[in-house]
Amino acid sequence: MPNAREDHRTQQATLSRAQRSAVSELLRVSPVADDLAHRFRAAGARLALVGGSVRDALLGRLGNDLDFTTDARPERVLEIVRPWADAVWEVGIAFGTVGCRKGDLQIEITTYRSEAYDRTSRKPEVSYGDSIEEDLVRRDFTVNAMAVALPEKEFVDPHGGLDDLAARVLRTPGTPQESFGDDPLRMLRAARFAAQLGFEVAPEVVAAMTDMAGRIEIVSAERVRDELNKLILSPRPRLGLQLLVDTGLAGHVLPELPALRLERDEHHRHKDVYEHSLIVLEQAIALEEDGPDLVLRLAALLHDIGKPRTRRFEKDGRVSFHHHEVVGAKMTKARMTKLKYSGDQIKDVSRLVELHLRFHGYGTGEWTDSAVRRYVRDAGPLLDRLHKLTRSDCTTRNKRKALALQRAYDGLEERIARLQAQEELDAIRPDLDGNEIMKILGIGPGPAVGGAYRHLLELRLEHGPMEHEAAVEALRAWWAEQQPPA
Repeated sequence: MPNAREDHRTQQATLSRAQRSAVSELLRVSPVADDLAHRFRAAGARLALVGGSVRDALLGRLGNDLDFTTDARPERVLEIVRPWADAVWEVGIAFGTVGCRKGDLQIEITTYRSEAYDRTSRKPEVSYGDSIEEDLVRRDFTVNAMAVALPEKEFVDPHGGLDDLAARVLRTPGTPQESFGDDPLRMLRAARFAAQLGFEVAPEVVAAMTDMAGRIEIVSAERVRDELNKLILSPRPRLGLQLLVDTGLAGHVLPELPALRLERDEHHRHKDVYEHSLIVLEQAIALEEDGPDLVLRLAALLHDIGKPRTRRFEKDGRVSFHHHEVVGAKMTKARMTKLKYSGDQIKDVSRLVELHLRFHGYGTGEWTDSAVRRYVRDAGPLLDRLHKLTRSDCTTRNKRKALALQRAYDGLEERIARLQAQEELDAIRPDLDGNEIMKILGIGPGPAVGGAYRHLLELRLEHGPMEHEAAVEALRAWWAEQQPPA
């Protein structure tokens, strides 16, 4: 075990690296930041880089989004930046924030402030302060309560944020109760930062999150959704999700997740669905190719949420979850609707949840080509994500079984690729379009055209492409069957 002296040396080395990273990062944005600071000084105002920008500079990961704080009121900030910035926006001005763009830098400048919720409000009451120390004590966590006063480059850290950054721990500048009382969303942010940065949340912060979990109810669904998205899209979402479940916060914002912790029967005849879902999420992340995919990650996390409602103990001792994918798709749609996700996101995630079991009927390749076509047709543009979700859903420790499932899915993907090459499977349509149907049958628009279209589509799925004459013959045969007897 390392002794206290070794811990201190390690921490000091981390601080030294952080400070070197910060200098390097700040030098990169210094020309713009210094220019802006001089303009504020000329106007009799103070300016400092603050919060996440300072934290990220110390971590060597400062991006092009910069956060500043100032004693100038928002109207005065507008007067200062309008002649200087390439573009200015006032979306957050009611909360003391002015946004602007300079070159490739996105900048937000917020007046020193404090925020507090009353017991019924969903919006913070904003009051402005007069000192940076007053502003920093109202920040969410100490690692976000550091500033660099400009243009002097004076480091301001009244709450030990640099030490906490080195120790990789999340604490609050004041008491956690005060911080979460100011803005209950900060409880979700604690989980998000744990997931994003891999930091440990201090015990007193976890205790306050547990005691105050119900306060999250006053925060708007949109703010909760945005914070959940950042957590789920982070490098280590498991850390944040487990914290939400353990503190009871998930019971208020995503209750389907803790519900997966099913009581296991005495013989342990089914998996821990909660743990399984977290593993599926991690395995789906490992299959991502073009960066974090919110739709895939949500589908992986939620794919089994229908199991608690469909669990049955059968007479032979087995545990079943019949139709949990259908129930889960409906539950997914309901939860995402409450969280104000977009219609497309709701449709895509719930569809993936509904389809995630489809492959299990494939066996060792017993599907006909028509069944493969239907699989592709039903997945539509979600096919690539369905491939990843299905592969991720294998969490068995039985290596032989896992390898068999992998080989079976490899075989299915090879068959899909072969059929796609032969038939342009991605765009399955009947061999005759609506206009051709109406012309051949001598009818106008109406239900009969839709019926004929669906019949031809079924033939296409079942038998593959048809020659034009064969399609016309099949259409006429179907039409003859629809006519009433003479």
